Amino acid sequence: MIRHDSNRIDPKRRATIDYKKKQFTTPTFKQQGYSHRLNIYHVPPTAEIRLEDFEQWAIDRLRILAELEACTFRNKTPAETADHVKPLLEKWLRLDPNSSSAQGCADLQLQNQRRKDHYSHFILRLAFSSTVDLRRRFTRVEEALFRLRFQAENARERQDFMASLSLDWEAVGELEKRTLAQDLLNATPNLKKADIEDSGWFKVDFETVTELVESRRVYVKGGKAYVPSKEQMSIVLADFRERLEKGLELTARALPRLDEDDRLSPILDHLSKNFATPDSTLADADTTLPGAPVNASSIDQFSQHFPLCMRNLHMTLRRNHHLKHFGRFQYTLFLKGLGLTMEDCLIFWRQSFKLITDDTFNKEYRYNIRHAYGDVGGDAIRRGRGYSPFSCQKILTEHPPGSGESHGCPYRHFSVDNLTSLLQATGVSDRDILRGVKEDIDKKRYHIACNRVFEWVHKSEIQQVKDNGNWKAAELDTIVHPNTYFKRSYLLISGRANESGKRHGDQMEM
Repeated sequence: MIRHDSNRIDPKRRATIDYKKKQFTTPTFKQQGYSHRLNIYHVPPTAEIRLEDFEQWAIDRLRILAELEACTFRNKTPAETADHVKPLLEKWLRLDPNSSSAQGCADLQLQNQRRKDHYSHFILRLAFSSTVDLRRRFTRVEEALFRLRFQAENARERQDFMASLSLDWEAVGELEKRTLAQDLLNATPNLKKADIEDSGWFKVDFETVTELVESRRVYVKGGKAYVPSKEQMSIVLADFRERLEKGLELTARALPRLDEDDRLSPILDHLSKNFATPDSTLADADTTLPGAPVNASSIDQFSQHFPLCMRNLHMTLRRNHHLKHFGRFQYTLFLKGLGLTMEDCLIFWRQSFKLITDDTFNKEYRYNIRHAYGDVGGDAIRRGRGYSPFSCQKILTEHPPGSGESHGCPYRHFSVDNLTSLLQATGVSDRDILRGVKEDIDKKRYHIACNRVFEWVHKSEIQQVKDNGNWKAAELDTIVHPNTYFKRSYLLISGRANESGKRHGDQMEM
């Protein structure tokens, strides 16, 4: 006779287990305090936030990370990167020091700034932990952001932050310091004998500071690296990187549980796609060009300022007097973003389609143009004034061109030979630029290739506005929208950069 264990669950019967014990214990939600501007992101946030803040905070942080990655791709020096990113940080992810307020870290504004920074980091962890490549890229740019902030922090608050970390290092005693004085002096570059006694020294496992060991800036003995206090940043960065890599692996294991939440999954999927090219939409101010009469007869004149995707559509239209549906749609919305009215747009397309009759145009094409402008269609289309111009991210990821179609991004959808021919036809013939474009395409950095061409075409004008101080670094950030390309090119070449001035950097909205 088989003895029945009353504690076992019969597999043929449904187990009635308390739902609270299935996966988690009872969660405790609380508001966290932030004593320091710097954050190692070891403890995840637990308080509730609005869904709108969830998305917007992540988008604001993604702007910064995308610019940091773009600076790396364009071989900017650390000083140039810091100058470029600083105004963007002040605008999108501002973090003021404790000394900026009489109340110190208890100031409500400081707490809100640090709360946004804390939450946005963990939101992007969810978005970028699904694949090894995304995790590696996210770790690299987050480490770059932390390094930038650590270097910019004032000495007192930096030391307070370091003291709160409880890092795994051992202070070198005075006796050991004197014993190894000559070895420390020989192994550490730019070190004076007086610095050995005056500076603090720490012992850590040499694997922790591989960057210092590789560049031969520390003394290594018995598996321990002797690090001077001035090189503390390498220790903190190594700890930051190790914590983040482990955290991303844990997040990747928990991702399947989010599939059931239909509110967060689309947002996270959108964010992860935008890591390739940050998405962007145009504000109303982006359609205004000072002194530029945008009408049906001026499009040919303005086409010299078009990005390569729109230049290709315009050249194809002039050559064949026709574009297929997605090409017409992409180009119509771009022209709409320039400020071309619907009436002028209808005139432009009718004049371009020379091989068809008025009756055919009115039957087959007129409605689609009016629909793009929101003149006809459903209530939602009309209320939203039609469709917005496509961003680079949308052009790269949606509706790839088929046979006989001309839309899409030439940097992604053209062969290298066809792309080279198109670039040369538009006046880009420099061998170094063409070689750099090919390298960018091989590494799937399509928007960087486009920015590389823009900077070469406008190199003298860009240098002039930099020298004159008309545009700051943030106003020459990475282009991620065709209409931004056009407007920036027009302002630079027409000499109207002075008129746009300061407001130029505030015209893009995420």
